[in-house]
Amino acid sequence: MDRRRFVSACAGSLVITPSIVKAQPAGKVYRVGFLLGATEESVVSLFRALKEGLQELGYIEGRNLVLDRRYGDGKMERLPDLAGELVRAKVEVIVTGTNIHVAAARRVTSTIPIVMVFADDPVRAGFVASLARPGGNVTGLSADASSELWGKYLSMLKELVPKLSRVGVLGQMSSNVGFAELAAASRKLDVALDVGDLRTAEDLDGAFDAMNRKHVGAVLVIVGPLTYLLRQRISELALKFHLPAITNVNQFTQVGLLMSYGPNLPDLYRRAASYVDKILRGATAADLPVEQPSKFELTINLKTARSLGVVIPNSLLLTAAEVIQ
Repeated sequence: MDRRRFVSACAGSLVITPSIVKAQPAGKVYRVGFLLGATEESVVSLFRALKEGLQELGYIEGRNLVLDRRYGDGKMERLPDLAGELVRAKVEVIVTGTNIHVAAARRVTSTIPIVMVFADDPVRAGFVASLARPGGNVTGLSADASSELWGKYLSMLKELVPKLSRVGVLGQMSSNVGFAELAAASRKLDVALDVGDLRTAEDLDGAFDAMNRKHVGAVLVIVGPLTYLLRQRISELALKFHLPAITNVNQFTQVGLLMSYGPNLPDLYRRAASYVDKILRGATAADLPVEQPSKFELTINLKTARSLGVVIPNSLLLTAAEVIQ
């Protein structure tokens, strides 16, 4: 089965009918954990999307639902302890984010179901046995981890900067997300990469200084809990150093980054509610297929393009889902 058909099949398996929603046990109160490494304020739209998705399925916070939230405030080393707090609170399922989050949750529980959102290649990461049959306590939604997609990001940057030969990559190397695929794609496109590894928020300014010294011509931001938390500052520094930048989450473009191409992140969190619902009704994570994104949206910030003096090709403008003036 090809990936498109597999994604459609997975999406179809998660459809919740109104008759099922009405079948919730009367008087039952469910406890769901929510774990992310950023600050509460920075991920409010993601939490809201999950909460709204659960409401649509009949779960109302304060009535039949308790949402137990834990945030790392940018300190990824806190994630295992925060996940442990959720385990001790006896949550019935943990909703979390990318690979760093999933790994932290798995360190403290092998029995409580974990619903991941935007995890990169969960099979290679060892979170699931396969996308169709995860086989353990982890399921949810993954990111497209193909080298072809990372190559597309580099190709789009080359459209903006025709003589581009060196690209700065900003992310958390400890996450093991995207770096190998980017390296493979860069060799095909004859583009050198300079990696700015963010271990803490304090590394950000130094990373941009280093990329500037190495004369990178553009920046690719790999989304993780720390880069997501710092998206406003990343956008400001990219503009300061006159660097066109791209990432795969449009929340960056909304605050000034030049361009993004990827799935709608709040929509993924809203879809995660379907997994939570199935698990609360008795399904096991081991049997729930992992869903991959089937829709990607291009967002372009024209205001930033004008500030950078970058001319956006019509080929990109015509395919953009959103253009910020």
